[in-house]
Amino acid sequence: MKKKIKVRDKEFDIFIPAADIDRKVGRIAESINTDLKGKVPLFLVVLNGAFMFAADLMKKIDLENNISFVKLSSYTGTRSSQVVNELIGLTEVVKGRTVIIVEDIIDTGLTMQRMLEILHEQEVAEVRIAALIFKPGAFRANYKIDYIGMEIPNDFILGYGLDYDGFGRNLPDIYKISE
Repeated sequence: MKKKIKVRDKEFDIFIPAADIDRKVGRIAESINTDLKGKVPLFLVVLNGAFMFAADLMKKIDLENNISFVKLSSYTGTRSSQVVNELIGLTEVVKGRTVIIVEDIIDTGLTMQRMLEILHEQEVAEVRIAALIFKPGAFRANYKIDYIGMEIPNDFILGYGLDYDGFGRNLPDIYKISE
């Protein structure tokens, strides 16, 4: 684990070590396994950022399940563009299913709000949200996040799937931008 890194033109400091991330993912998996016992959920993973979280989470899920991937985006560089662009749509039949949306980070909540609208239009039975990271100070939506790994301030972070202009997703730890 490096204490400081440089990605592109920005400096970052260690924020959340990989071991802490793993504990948070395990806690989320335990809750899902308990809450949805007897159900066969569809995990919808929001790409690109949630791929590492989803991979680690799925290794700890004991339920019979399906997994699929969607791609919605509202980011450019280090700040949210406030406009949700639907890039890759939903291909699974979700009508009558229990769906768990797997998201790396929820800040403004706009991306997730759009995804919830799409799922409700397709008549899901139940939707739950699992987010590794939540930024309550940036949140501007009105829905429940069922499983939260950790709450953080409104800092720009990268690593563990999160990126800065497409770079840094491969880092096992999470870093925050240096002041």
